[in-house]
Amino acid sequence: MHKGMGFIVLMVLVWGCARQPQELEGGRWVDLSYDFSEATIYWPTSDPFRLDTVFSGTTDQGFYYSAFKFCAAEHGGTHMDAPVHFAQGRRPVNEIPLEQLMGPAVVVDVSEKALKDRDYRVSVPDLQDWEARHGPIPEGAIVLLRTGYGQFWPDREKYMGTAERGAQAVQKLHFPGLSPEAARWLVNNRTIDAIGLDTPSIDYGQSTNFESHQILNGQNIPILENVANLDRLPPTGAWVIALPMKIRGGSGGPVRIVARLPEG
Repeated sequence: MHKGMGFIVLMVLVWGCARQPQELEGGRWVDLSYDFSEATIYWPTSDPFRLDTVFSGTTDQGFYYSAFKFCAAEHGGTHMDAPVHFAQGRRPVNEIPLEQLMGPAVVVDVSEKALKDRDYRVSVPDLQDWEARHGPIPEGAIVLLRTGYGQFWPDREKYMGTAERGAQAVQKLHFPGLSPEAARWLVNNRTIDAIGLDTPSIDYGQSTNFESHQILNGQNIPILENVANLDRLPPTGAWVIALPMKIRGGSGGPVRIVARLPEG
């Protein structure tokens, strides 16, 4: 069996007869995740990513061997906010159904507005304007908001509004997010599986109550943050798979996100 055909068969088995994925043969993959390293951006109150060497070199038996250990907060770099992050009793990261972690991508590009306003919040009209051009957001979609701030990664000051660390730095954060009104419109009027964007948080940097988190997580909708390479995705037609580290009871974790682009 051809490798591409094998993948299609696998996806159909996973997705089920009711929600089969689009044709994937002949397309190409795009990585939507950043590397984890000392340069990875974390919330100002979180410790940075650390990779320590357990062993690297030639063993006494004469063969090469390397092993490392890492330490990382759940929420940093390209990661997922599980519903329990902001909603008590909702799903932890290990209980999110696989079917909810893959689906058709909807890319809403607000970069022209957001790059002019670091505190921009994606609005209901932004979503409605997208639908006027491309049709209703499909059931089971993974909505990705492109603010244009991915171009600044990993420059903390340009990406987040400040390079400072510690609790005092939180009030200096300035980056775009999703307005609570738009989050509420999505949960009340559309049936999406997940949502993500190319900034550190679905709530804009100056948020103090993280209302969009509360609204989305309250409906068991996972959130993807610090998503990379959204400029390489079309408004429609891509297929996204977002598989987080399976931490039992976790409020989130690092996630590898990939997108399959259609041919052409």
